[in-house]
Order: sequence, then structure tokens, then C-alpha cells
Amino acid sequence: MKLNAYLITLLVVCIPVKSVLADLRIEVTQGVDNALRVAVVPFDWRGAGRLPENISDIIDADLVLSGRFESLPASQMLSLPHEPAEIFNRDWRLLNVEYLVIGHVSPVGDRYRLTYTLYNVFKQSVELRQTIEGEASEMRDMAHYASDSVFKILTGIEGAFSTQIMYVTALGPLTDRRYRLNIADADGHRVETMLESKEPILSASWSQDGRYIAYVSFEVDSRPAIFLRDVVNGTRQQLTNFPGLNGAPAFSPDGKQLAVVLSKDGNPDIYILTIADRRLRRVTRHYGIDTEPSWSPDGKGIIFTSNRGGQPQIYQIQLDDLSIERLTFEGDYNAKASVLPDGSGIVMVHRREGVFHIAMLDLIRGRVTVLTETSLDESPSIAPNGSMLIYATQYGGEGILAAVSVDGGVKFNLPSSEGDVREPAWSPQKRRMFKPISE
Repeated sequence: MKLNAYLITLLVVCIPVKSVLADLRIEVTQGVDNALRVAVVPFDWRGAGRLPENISDIIDADLVLSGRFESLPASQMLSLPHEPAEIFNRDWRLLNVEYLVIGHVSPVGDRYRLTYTLYNVFKQSVELRQTIEGEASEMRDMAHYASDSVFKILTGIEGAFSTQIMYVTALGPLTDRRYRLNIADADGHRVETMLESKEPILSASWSQDGRYIAYVSFEVDSRPAIFLRDVVNGTRQQLTNFPGLNGAPAFSPDGKQLAVVLSKDGNPDIYILTIADRRLRRVTRHYGIDTEPSWSPDGKGIIFTSNRGGQPQIYQIQLDDLSIERLTFEGDYNAKASVLPDGSGIVMVHRREGVFHIAMLDLIRGRVTVLTETSLDESPSIAPNGSMLIYATQYGGEGILAAVSVDGGVKFNLPSSEGDVREPAWSPQKRRMFKPISE
């Protein structure tokens, strides 16, 4: 069966056009009103030479780029305390600073020990104090861990600074294009290329533990096939190569199965592939096109896009009895949906007045809220804390990644200095966790 125009559109719209080798940079375009005033005091280095990374600068950047905090530059600080006993509250009150983040780094053999403190200026109290250790290569991870800890105390929301984002880039003319599958820290740093190919790379997704990624590649006879890659050791295996479409892999919450789209039996339908034994279960059967599956948080249902009603809309199928319910009714195009971690809503590509935006559907109230103001928005992916989502869009004539909070209050862009990027996927797990130790 040949792919019809609708399927071709689904495939082509996500193909990027340039390459990225450098870090992504983050530019906050909108923050919350009445942002908390914080000061991240330069940390004290209690060793010889220079630190591999400036931890306090990383923490400061994390908090500012969340859009929820306003930071005091170090040049405006009246003093530079590193311990709570060194804090002069009057100085910070004069600067209208509500919270301080202070700390120090010490060498411990060939490792580094970081102690950081979150201090409430107005209450004159320590809200958080922790000590962690790591290697030189883990300095950025230590800083992001500290940012996550501070963020949770101040907002009540789990931080996502220690997570990663995956995205696809491409370089060169159409006749000689190279594609790269990249992974970077959530702040755009430490970009690593997982795969480079002359054929398109599409629909990359993470397993829940962050160990594996699944993606679609055309490298075998220029046909779409689904591959599984181990991020840790770099090994990979081909999972499907059926006639027709093999696409849109999505890991189940337990990581043992993939929801995929196959057209081997006729029209594109949703199947569940058990990774261990390659067993297939077909879960939709319709003359329309069923595609873009996404699992419910409990693993009992799958959200998907279908044109079975005449136009692309979002549906949900329960896996126990295969009952199907239509979820979206507002707008003539809704696609590429993902469920919030708490199951309260879905984010999706929503067309309004001919323009594609990212929107959220409140599954409890049935209300659709448009979150973005850019155009040609696509491929939304939700942060594991459920507070932000990342997506691909156009800015200044180039494709970039952008992010927006689920309430629409915080927005930032992640433009690349070297080209367009597409198809982002936010990792479900943090890159590195640390166990606080006693000082």
C-alpha cells in the first residue's frame, strides 16, 4: 500500500534542514509576574587552581531561565557570604532579595564536595542545606541537582534541570543531506550525537528509565524501520521492517512495550510490540489513519491521532476492551498529543484560524487553552515534572526549539548557533542523581 498525501505530510513536516554541533542557548521571552528575587552568591572554592565548572553560575542560570526568578547580579551584591553566619540580613533587605543561595566547593581526593544553602532573608532562616560529592566530569550534574533542590523548595514543583532533551538536526542540500540524533542537557549544554545517517531520523522517544531510545530510520533500503538503541553502551537493534509504514514508536510506562504505527495489514493502525519477544498486538482496526500513539500514565490506555472522523483529532483507546473515545472536538485539526504525568490533560498541536499552535486540553473541564503565539509549532514533549513542555517552531526564518509552561506563563527559546532543530523529546529521568552526605 502506498502512503497517501496525509501520511507523507506527517513524515515530511518533521524533517529538519540544518545541523547542530554547538550547545543550544536559552533566551527567556516571558517570565511570571512578581518573580521571586534571588541572589546566587559566587561559591567559595577551597582548593588550588580553578574549578572545571562555575557551579554558582550554572545554578543562577537554571533559576533565571525557569522564568520564575529574578536574579541579582554579583556586581550589585554588597557582600559575598558562603556560610549562614556570614549573612548580613539588612544588606539583602536593602537590595530587596528574598532568598540567597550560598555555598562552597572543596577537593576530596580526586573528587569534589559541594555544600549549598538556601537562606530565607525575611525569615532569617535556613530553608535547605545539603552536601554532595562528584567527579570533575559531574560538576554540571552537581549544579543542576542543587538547582532542582532549590527549585522544589521555592515552588513545590520537582525541578527538571537535571534532565535531557533529544532532538534531530540535518545538514546540507536535499541531494546530500546528513541527519543527526542529538542529546543535550535541559539547559542546552553538553550536546552529544547519538547517531548520524544519510537517511532521515524521525520520532525518537525515551524509555521511562532513560536507558533506551527508539526511533525511525530509513537507512535499510530507504524504507522506514524502527530501531532500539542503548544510550549507555551504544548498542542498537532493528525492531521492525514490515512492508509499508513503520513509525511513531512510544515506550510503555514500564519500558517493556512499544506502541507503534504499522501499515503492513492495510491502513496505518496502532500496534503494541513487546520488545523482548517481538510479539505484536493490533489494537486499532479502521479504514482511516491511526497514528502518533502516546501512553496514558497508568499504561492502561493509548492516546492517538486519527482522521476516522474526517479530520485529524485525538482519540483514546482502553487496552483491556479496546473501547475508543474521541477527546477533541474544538478545532479542525488536533494531533501529536501527549498526556500530562498526572493524567489531568493533554498537550497537542492545535490549528486555529489556519495557524498551528501548541495547546492543552483539560480533560476534567474539557477546555482547550492555546499556549504558544508562534507559528508552525509542532512535536510537543512534556517535562517529567509536568510543568513545562518543549516543542519545535519557526523563529526568524529558522527552525528552533522553544518551551512554554503548561499555564502559558513562562516561555523561552532554544535557538542554535549553527542551524535548525526539530522533533524534541524531553527525557523522563534525570541525568545523574546524588545522595546527600553528612558534612
